[in-house]
Amino acid sequence: MSDKDWKLFRSRLPEWQERYMDKLCREYIAILIEDGNPSDRFWQLEKRINRDKHHVGVQARVSRSEMVPDILSLIDEKAITPEDLEGFSEELKERVSYRFEG
Repeated sequence: MSDKDWKLFRSRLPEWQERYMDKLCREYIAILIEDGNPSDRFWQLEKRINRDKHHVGVQARVSRSEMVPDILSLIDEKAITPEDLEGFSEELKERVSYRFEG
């Protein structure tokens, strides 16, 4: 991928992560306000947080060699949309576009 793609990825990743974590926080709130036993809600939330904290949308090793796999993970996590790739090279967009179709 191009230097431009790499620079754009590094500059946009924090914004994408903040947006994704905001979505997660709203989902966590929904878990906490559900009916049921407080202990069940607590353990459900704990399990969810333990799973989510490994998502690229929460934390990522920012390396050029992992840029495309990270973008694919962000797509799978629904942390980014095709519109978020505006400004990236056509090569990169074509390389990951199949993920948006599934």
